[in-house]
Amino acid sequence: MKKLALLATALAMFSGSASAADMAVKALKAPPAPAFDPWDIAFGAAIMNDYVFRGITQSNHKPSVAAYFEPRFNVNKDLQFYVGVAGESISFPNRAAAEIDIYGGVRPTFGAFAFDIGVWGYLYPGGTCYYGAAADTAGRPLSAECATNALLNGNVIKKDLSFFEVYGKMNYTVNDNWTFGITEFYTPSYLNSGAWGNYASVTGKWTAPSTTFGSSGVGMYVSGEFGRQWLGTSDSFYGTGIASPAGGGPFPNGIKYADYNTWNIGVGFTYKVMTLDLRYSDTNLSKANCNAFTSDYTATANGSFSPINPTGVGSKWCGATGIAKLSFDLTAMTNLK
Repeated sequence: MKKLALLATALAMFSGSASAADMAVKALKAPPAPAFDPWDIAFGAAIMNDYVFRGITQSNHKPSVAAYFEPRFNVNKDLQFYVGVAGESISFPNRAAAEIDIYGGVRPTFGAFAFDIGVWGYLYPGGTCYYGAAADTAGRPLSAECATNALLNGNVIKKDLSFFEVYGKMNYTVNDNWTFGITEFYTPSYLNSGAWGNYASVTGKWTAPSTTFGSSGVGMYVSGEFGRQWLGTSDSFYGTGIASPAGGGPFPNGIKYADYNTWNIGVGFTYKVMTLDLRYSDTNLSKANCNAFTSDYTATANGSFSPINPTGVGSKWCGATGIAKLSFDLTAMTNLK
């Protein structure tokens, strides 16, 4: 009996040890991988000393604030659909309240090539028409609103400047430090002027190695862009408000805006979700052609003449400027987990 009791005790001990071993093995198993969540949201805000768009100030060389909100749907790691809304404070000749952007598109990636194709709408609510005459110089009646508003320098501007562009971008990542890209934007009516617009540019960016500033978490990059803006002929609203150089009358068929080059180069510093970007921007638009294109309400008579700007009024909105921009950019999947 004693032998049977000892055998039973040994079997029980062996069985218990085996169960404990099984439990230990189960405890060491890795947890299941989290399910792929295709949805994400990017959002951010910025403050800058000057809001410059393609070499031309949108804020009269004054500070501007901006914000955006962009839901995203990732089909997989190489294909993303997105929509977004953004806003910037501006200072336009028609006194529009702000710039509101509504956009959407698709971002496919093929190895080192990343594409971005979409449509971007620029809305400028709250604008007012400025013309200063009951009829244009060709005798066509204007709205009562236009007749009661005039810019002191003689420029004219429509109430609604809203327009849209279709665009395509491509970036090629050489390695962890170098990225190059090209962009293309087209609109049938730039700033609702009636003139088509086509903008193309080349871009480059060098990102410093992550060890540049030790373990501080600070990153740095240098980037630049060279672009060209082609423009068509405006509608008669703008052409009939200006006398010709020979004094023979207006431009009844509108103004053929001057094409121009623009470029910028800058350095940026990143820390967590913050970026400080310091940039120089310029164009080759003359003050005369800048005035004809922008209808700058601050432009003054300073001897700036050109075939499309015979009044001698010149604008400083297209000249060289320095831009300091502090921005915050987050994504829900990365920063809010």
